[in-house]
Amino acid sequence: MINHDDALKAVANSLDRPSAARIYDYFIGGNTHYAIDRDFAEKVRARLPLMGDYCLTSRQFLGRAVRQCVREGIRQFVDVGSGLPTAGNVHEVADDASPRLDTRVLYIDNEPIALAHSTLLLADTADPERHHAIAADLLQPDDLWERVKASEIINVREPVALVINAVMHFVKDEQNPDRLLEYYRTRLAPGSLLVLSQMTNENPVNEDERQALLDLLEYYETTTNPGFLRTMTEFERFFGGWPLLEPGLVYAPAWHPDEHTVFAGSPSESRVIGGVARKP
Repeated sequence: MINHDDALKAVANSLDRPSAARIYDYFIGGNTHYAIDRDFAEKVRARLPLMGDYCLTSRQFLGRAVRQCVREGIRQFVDVGSGLPTAGNVHEVADDASPRLDTRVLYIDNEPIALAHSTLLLADTADPERHHAIAADLLQPDDLWERVKASEIINVREPVALVINAVMHFVKDEQNPDRLLEYYRTRLAPGSLLVLSQMTNENPVNEDERQALLDLLEYYETTTNPGFLRTMTEFERFFGGWPLLEPGLVYAPAWHPDEHTVFAGSPSESRVIGGVARKP
């Protein structure tokens, strides 16, 4: 765990370009972002006016998925690419869903700035016996999984919810996401759940939206995390054929919507797809 002073230094040294994690935080109404992030976000919003709602869709899906995982008996969560602690953190949702406070959450991110903010912000809301944030990279699976095992938070011999929410659109096909996801799936104990979501370029409503999504990718090339969009078919393979919980891989607002779900009446407008699968 990064110490408090180092965390403050990391934040101060991170302001030379927009941070994908802080941009997301801005879009969902958080307060951990700076002028460089807000300026970038508003540039995106000018091209894709609903971008904030897309990000909120991802965050809401995360909360509903965590609640479902708890209902399915899961008490351990590994949140890879967790970004910044903000509204609706996994540990807060899990504790609300399981008032016995018997859930454990390990947050993982490869951005030093995200870990720095996690160190500062988790101190206010987390139980240090059950909630940790560590540095590791999804793209370096051996190292990441060794750090999970060494964390003393997660027992990898028991079922785990592996959460990779709003992350895979930052992994390009040339980075071999199939190999990465296969690696993580093989490490999970039977009964584990895999929670995945990402932005999609499935069926743009018109040529302007198709071009706007291409422009979005071009914009993100200037941030800490360039992007890559996928269709439903291209994304479903990441579940490795595991049985999907109902209702399957869908537009995120169609996945167990509640009274707060944005785009509940028109899920395909959300530009976000997601699902949860169980390891046999």
